[in-house]
Amino acid sequence: MGEKVVANRFGLSDRQRYRHKLHRCLDGLEHLLREQRFDRPRNLMGLEIELNLADADGMPRMMNAQVLERIASKDFQTELGQFNLEANIVPHQLTGRVLDQLAEELRTGLAYADRQAREVAARIVMIGILPTLTADDLVSSNLSAVDRYLLLNDQIMASRGEDVTVDIQGVERLSYSSESIAAEAACTSVQLHLQVTPERFAPVWNAAEAIAGPQIAMGANSPFAFGRELWRESRLPLFLQSTDTRPPELAAQGVRPRTWFGERWIDSVRELFEENLRYFPSLLPLCDEEDPLRELEHGRIPGLAELVLHNGTIYRWNRPVYGVADGVPHLRVENRVLPGGPTVTDVLANAAFYYGLVRALADSPRPVWKRMPFAAAEANFTAACRYGIDAELHWPRPGRAGGLTTVPAVRLVRDELLPLAAAGLDSWGVEPADRDNYLGIVEERCRRRMNGASWQSAVYHRAREAGLGREKALTAMTRRYCELAGTGEPVHDWPLFP
Repeated sequence: MGEKVVANRFGLSDRQRYRHKLHRCLDGLEHLLREQRFDRPRNLMGLEIELNLADADGMPRMMNAQVLERIASKDFQTELGQFNLEANIVPHQLTGRVLDQLAEELRTGLAYADRQAREVAARIVMIGILPTLTADDLVSSNLSAVDRYLLLNDQIMASRGEDVTVDIQGVERLSYSSESIAAEAACTSVQLHLQVTPERFAPVWNAAEAIAGPQIAMGANSPFAFGRELWRESRLPLFLQSTDTRPPELAAQGVRPRTWFGERWIDSVRELFEENLRYFPSLLPLCDEEDPLRELEHGRIPGLAELVLHNGTIYRWNRPVYGVADGVPHLRVENRVLPGGPTVTDVLANAAFYYGLVRALADSPRPVWKRMPFAAAEANFTAACRYGIDAELHWPRPGRAGGLTTVPAVRLVRDELLPLAAAGLDSWGVEPADRDNYLGIVEERCRRRMNGASWQSAVYHRAREAGLGREKALTAMTRRYCELAGTGEPVHDWPLFP
């Protein structure tokens, strides 16, 4: 969720002062871009995984503070809900056997965290939405006791001026209201970071937007929320509605939500930060003492604290990130599309597909964003969230004829996108063994039409057909999910029967 803040009350002038600082930060960013002050190409990637805590039956455990105290590692941090943690992997160069290295680091770190959690009768679960969560679990008293989260909750609820309302129509319908943003905590994701130069930012971001639909189609893992079967990736509507600062009247006028896919291809990273200032009022108007332009005048690199904080309260599915490391500024594309899990192997397969495909499309002499309307990319994203691996997606026709065709996601991925992803991983310098292993997992999902969401749904319905009621079927499926995830085998190999 970003940087720690200290909760306080805001005066009438705070937002005006913060807005002024934001514009000075934007001017500072433009100066850094113009002066070419950013870090050189280093092919750095990073990984964050949001996790759930559950008991042996798969029921949520509200005890992240106790578990984190036992883990005692800066690689694990708190998250919004008391049943959430976040694991952070240090940046790696995207080359060689990096995927196997990441897999080993993740398995080691998560196994250690799980051992510590088991000492207090909890376990670590990687899944998009824990199916056993109920509305009674997602209340303000179960938010983590961190100033940033509490203040963010207060500001979003004050902006709305009324309860959060969630209404999702999928396989079933979910209607829910809450006095807090706690429902957001149900949505746990994998965040893939890629450091890029300013010149490369727009092509990489455009490519990431273009492939968000195929990413979700292959990696969907959130078919249930609050005991209802909804979309194959229900995080999309649940996160959007639970963080929505707009009352219904502003939504009806077309005011943009803070959880946002975007609305156009870009030519520069500045456009995204400028949109953030233009469209979204501040939620946390906390001003830093640093004056970014004065820092630049004295030859120093500004942290752009207000810009970074504001950016962290706008939930783009592909987010721009500004950071400073060792006194040198850098830019990252943060891909926030994917859910957690089911296993480390699945997470790394999703990462291989993303990093390879985004490289190939960004390098293409005929960019896909020049051949496909932005609205088609957004429609693909929504369709994939609804239907997962069974979605049909729009994609540019091959050859020079132009126009779009509609194709099943599994065929698009298998026939066109996986070869591109393989070429992209080759361009990064990833070893063929890693490339073939992890992209092969995505290929097998296509062949078997099986990912985390489809496995969860199939096992749940088998349990219902065997005579279990809704709650017992969800509990049995979640318990089986945890058992199989513990084997480390990719989800397409999981049996559908006990």
